[in-house]
Amino acid sequence: MKLEKVTNESAGRSRRYHDACGAAHGLDLVGERWALLVIRELMMGPRRFSDLRKDLCGLSANVLTQRLEGLEASGIVHKRKLPPPASVQVYELTDWGYEIKPVFMVLGRWAARSPQHVPTLPISAVSIMQSFETMFDPSKAAGAVMRLGFALDEDRMVVTVEDGEIATRRGEVEDGDVIVRAAPPIVAAAVYGKVPPAALEGEGAMSIEGDRAIFARFIDFFHLPEKAG
Repeated sequence: MKLEKVTNESAGRSRRYHDACGAAHGLDLVGERWALLVIRELMMGPRRFSDLRKDLCGLSANVLTQRLEGLEASGIVHKRKLPPPASVQVYELTDWGYEIKPVFMVLGRWAARSPQHVPTLPISAVSIMQSFETMFDPSKAAGAVMRLGFALDEDRMVVTVEDGEIATRRGEVEDGDVIVRAAPPIVAAAVYGKVPPAALEGEGAMSIEGDRAIFARFIDFFHLPEKAG
């Protein structure tokens, strides 16, 4: 048992870069496989363990537990119990943990230029919301004032656009100018693949309530960057 513990500790040390560069230490903190995606899923508020498992395809419960423990030990994530009537344990980012958000936006836009990027792969509700903030073109949104509700399977998200800025959050969707009901990949197909919403509605994959013209204009605020090379 003692030998196993020493071996595990040595392996942990060997995964560190032992480099004073801040970027190297950042990779010490979040460079493990799945760690950044766990952080991404916590960007819009606390989540239950089961919620994280559901939205991170291919991640086992054992590995998720390891990543959460590592992020908690690093001060990036903490867990708490919600008050009654929920009374469930959730994980959430610390104030310092939230500060990594701009890194996601820069990394996401940079990686979207890769010729190997496949935008049709599965995408979570949080991820599609993060992509809106990343790919938003304020020059196309001049003068726009709109509030959109997105019912993405079990998740409810609200997007507001005003004064050339975009904001996303969890929240009830009923008071939006337009409400879009669809799975996250279908929303991605409409926004980034430019598949006509009417066609998606005709297939029964999407439902739009309210002012369709607002959603049509909203879609034009987002375009994937040109591929590198």
